[in-house]
Amino acid sequence: MDTAYTLAYTTQGADNMIDLNQGGSLDVTLKEDAQGRDSVILAIAAQGCELSLSPHQARVLATELIMAVNRAEVRNNLKHSQNMVRSGQQQTTRNGLFHV
Repeated sequence: MDTAYTLAYTTQGADNMIDLNQGGSLDVTLKEDAQGRDSVILAIAAQGCELSLSPHQARVLATELIMAVNRAEVRNNLKHSQNMVRSGQQQTTRNGLFHV
């Protein structure tokens, strides 16, 4: 799903659902309380639990998730590269129009 679309859709107060393992889902909702303050609600449907975050807390959580995913991808790429070197495969990289 397009990230900009997801962000716009979420900020309009609609629910976004992420499928989890074992048939569960994580719902992300933007809600406004009686005083007009926004909160981001993360609800795990199968577990019946809900986490209410301020926009700042949600932003920090999102940043931490993105950084963890980036670290995992780098680690996975390093493992893949090491396996290629061990198996004797030649790795090619592209620099502009030239192959090195």
